[in-house]
Amino acid sequence: MEESASTWSVQRQWRPSAPPADSVPATTASDLPVTPYVVQLAVDNDDVEAAQRLRYRVFADECGARLTSDSGLDRDPFDAYCDHLLVRSLESGQVVGTYRILTFEQARRAGGFYSANEFDLRRIAALGPRLVELGRACVDPAHRDGVVISLLWAGLFDYLSARGCEYVIGCGSVNLTGNDAGAAGLCNRLKRDRLAPPDWRVFPYRPYPLDGVAMDEQAMVPPLMKGYLRLGAFVCGDPAWDAHFGTADFLMLLPMAGISARHVNGLRRRAARTRT
Repeated sequence: MEESASTWSVQRQWRPSAPPADSVPATTASDLPVTPYVVQLAVDNDDVEAAQRLRYRVFADECGARLTSDSGLDRDPFDAYCDHLLVRSLESGQVVGTYRILTFEQARRAGGFYSANEFDLRRIAALGPRLVELGRACVDPAHRDGVVISLLWAGLFDYLSARGCEYVIGCGSVNLTGNDAGAAGLCNRLKRDRLAPPDWRVFPYRPYPLDGVAMDEQAMVPPLMKGYLRLGAFVCGDPAWDAHFGTADFLMLLPMAGISARHVNGLRRRAARTRT
């Protein structure tokens, strides 16, 4: 993790502050309560293991994913190449939210992007160093009031802006447990309404079958996917079937140019509003 300690030019520990005066003039720092969390990049193996432990609790214990590790840690070979964004509770010291970040250069050293295990990425690989991959996003169940995810996103925007990243990719997952018609209907609706231009299309190696399946298009979009879509993300083609996690995975692409500074400032403002 040496790179994360030397190349991220923004603050390593970040607490939300007021937006610039010229963007939201009515808000000042005194209007915003201090959130009981801190956002930082992992700096050592203990930090990374704390993120892996949270991921295991959410993905395996809560969601039932069949992970290969039985050590209580969700880990794979990509972890060693990634930057790990953490939200830590100042009260308990525990990591309560995390994102995994893989830049283009890190992906080259790792042998490719993680999502290349599920999709043929040759078309969007042409975006080169402007591309970064996000993954393994999760929040502790006791901290899902919107504050932690807003802090993660605000920290991500700072990271991506500091590096000049222009396009973000990552898998958006639809849970397949117990509602085949709803999952199929949602997949069909996303393809119809938010399909990427042809130059950004990808092709799953193990497609989730949609043909001949009864569909209920009223199913709700998962919260994380909904957040990406609100920012202007596209789905890049048919979903892949992830048997280990029991999900249909869409490769999603978000152009950073479409995200306004006002929206980022809004995330920081929401993150600062803790419950009393």
